[in-house]
Amino acid sequence: MSTESLIAEAPADSSIQLRNHRTIGIAAVLSSLVYLYLWVNYDWRQAALFIVGLAAGVILYHAAFGFTAAWRDVVATGRGAGLRAQMIMLGVTVLVFTPLLAQGEVFGMNLRGSVAPLNVAVICGAFMFGLGMQLGGGCASGTLFTAGGGNMRMVITLAGFILGSLIGTWQWSLWQDVPGFAPVSLAQNFGVLGGIAFSLILFAIVWYATIIWERRKHGSIISEPNAGKKFSWLHGPWPLIAGALALVLVQLSTLLLAGRPWGVTSAFALWGAKLATVVGLDVTTWAYWARPDSLASLNESIFADITSVMNIGIMLGALLAAGLAYKFSPKFKLPTGSIVAAIIGGLLLGYGARIAFGCNIGAYFSGIGSTSLHGWLWFVAAFAGSTLGTRIRPWFGLS
Repeated sequence: MSTESLIAEAPADSSIQLRNHRTIGIAAVLSSLVYLYLWVNYDWRQAALFIVGLAAGVILYHAAFGFTAAWRDVVATGRGAGLRAQMIMLGVTVLVFTPLLAQGEVFGMNLRGSVAPLNVAVICGAFMFGLGMQLGGGCASGTLFTAGGGNMRMVITLAGFILGSLIGTWQWSLWQDVPGFAPVSLAQNFGVLGGIAFSLILFAIVWYATIIWERRKHGSIISEPNAGKKFSWLHGPWPLIAGALALVLVQLSTLLLAGRPWGVTSAFALWGAKLATVVGLDVTTWAYWARPDSLASLNESIFADITSVMNIGIMLGALLAAGLAYKFSPKFKLPTGSIVAAIIGGLLLGYGARIAFGCNIGAYFSGIGSTSLHGWLWFVAAFAGSTLGTRIRPWFGLS
């Protein structure tokens, strides 16, 4: 199941069908307008990255590929199919990424991986992020696609995510000199084949651990949660493995078009800073925004920012997918506990991502895909936080 599950059977009610047909039309029109704007005012590459984001939104929604629910299932139900699908996704990414990153350039585009230090900031930030995942109901990509698909609780989480990211940029300098080690890339230290081999061994260990855990809990394993459901590429749901492999294509496309792996949360910090500027707050005095690249992004349109463009694409792609699946049905009446958890979770997600060099996409997916050890450190700390979050969800009336 996805982050804050949106899965439901296609309705027969004509009014619901009409609403979803309108949703498809709105998503298609908005997507076309954004694409044309990017093509005319920027370049084909920026427009292409928007299409990649659009595809990611459809993939995430139809495959119900949520990192949050997959991690929660391991702890709460003992089922590990979602986490195993992530290991397949990461394994294929390493196989594709490592030779490309070692080459350093493709078609005149310089390529770089997501490699970051191993320090206390990664541990603390990832733990906060993992805790926030379970309280807020989604990770970075999960928050985008569920909010885009019409989940109003996740819209609240997204607002908290943006505010938490802004606070993280305010306190960013406090986390720059914490104890730790320099970045470590398995491929750079052990060569292309060594980096791939070490990574595959680690994926196999996680895979096998979930098998042991699931068999101990249930006596057997389930490899596909959507087994038995009517399959449709257009309407969903997709098998987990299809979502995993499709997201590898999103990663590869991003690398080849942007010159670096997929990321999500830097855009939330940018959106928060721009909103803060509107209300009169001068964020340029903060060390994070005083950096040349950050300051340049702050002074430009969000449509000039690759991550923002892809995030907008994810939300519109999810909106389109929700309409195609006849599942767009926003609910505005939410329990108080659920709202409080969404706010707290969003703040933890945003703050944690800013200090931990990324989120489940930028640090976990892209970091491990780049054979960076900081991605594995992030995974361990975030999973610990997610485990705690799973245990305290009932405090807020969450199942």
